[in-house]
Amino acid sequence: MPISIARVPTERPARYLKQLIAHLGHKATTTMTGTARGTVTTGAGSCALTATPLGLRLVATAADEESLARIQDVVARHLVRFAAQEELIVEWAAPVAGGDLEPVSPLVDEYLLNHCTPADEVLHDLATSTREGAPRSAGMQVAHDEGVLLTMLTKLVGARFAVEVGTFTGYSTLCIARGLAADGRVLTCDTSEEWTALAHPAWEQAGVADRIDLKLAPAIETLRALPADAVIDIAFIDADKEGYRAYYEEIVRRLRPGGLVVLDNVFLGGRVLDPAYQEADHVAMRELNDFIAGDERVESVMLPVRDGVTLARRR
Repeated sequence: MPISIARVPTERPARYLKQLIAHLGHKATTTMTGTARGTVTTGAGSCALTATPLGLRLVATAADEESLARIQDVVARHLVRFAAQEELIVEWAAPVAGGDLEPVSPLVDEYLLNHCTPADEVLHDLATSTREGAPRSAGMQVAHDEGVLLTMLTKLVGARFAVEVGTFTGYSTLCIARGLAADGRVLTCDTSEEWTALAHPAWEQAGVADRIDLKLAPAIETLRALPADAVIDIAFIDADKEGYRAYYEEIVRRLRPGGLVVLDNVFLGGRVLDPAYQEADHVAMRELNDFIAGDERVESVMLPVRDGVTLARRR
């Protein structure tokens, strides 16, 4: 559960940040992004420091509470030492677990859904049939506001060929299909006949079934079977997390310049943010998030939409 935040009021946040990164660079791994953000990583854990108009914001993470206390002490001790002209007070909030974080609170959730284009009858009925036909897995369906985002992104890139990894009951597929150009098509990949069977009536009712090619097979095989020069305009990845990196690679190499790949669940319920979580899915997603942030083939942004959404645009 080791994530802790401290907010340190000061009129010199950038100065102290620069001093700390420079000093600790001799005994720890440090990085500096511009003049406003830096990271210190030791054997105990990591601390991200951000200069804000109100002072320094510190976010410390570690694998356990003992290690968290060590990284907190290192950062706080040095900050206080550098502040010769003022008395800095570093008060750490009680540690929390990544799994207890709530990226979208119920109040924000209600407000979001009340202020985006509402679901029509087809989407409403599909959400209902998913809850009834796959009650234990219904949480895998994208939320309505994320569906609206997918439709909008598909329209914005002028997509004629879209790829989806992870169909489930077809809600996101339908949203993508609705955003395609008039002659567009979406290839969607899944392995479940049971779940995808719930999708077909909705696709027919929405009048987009003729735009959708469903491939029931391991997604990686389907992607690798695409022509090497295939031009993908937009792709959506929402499937098994350990497979994300392989799906991403097969898609990016076929993504046209200006094309977009959208990855869902990049927070994994907040667990990706907490190094105490070390299951295969957590490690795979954590490593992929780091990889995409440094992937020179794309420009990317991670959004706090639902369980975290990354947009990566091919340069």
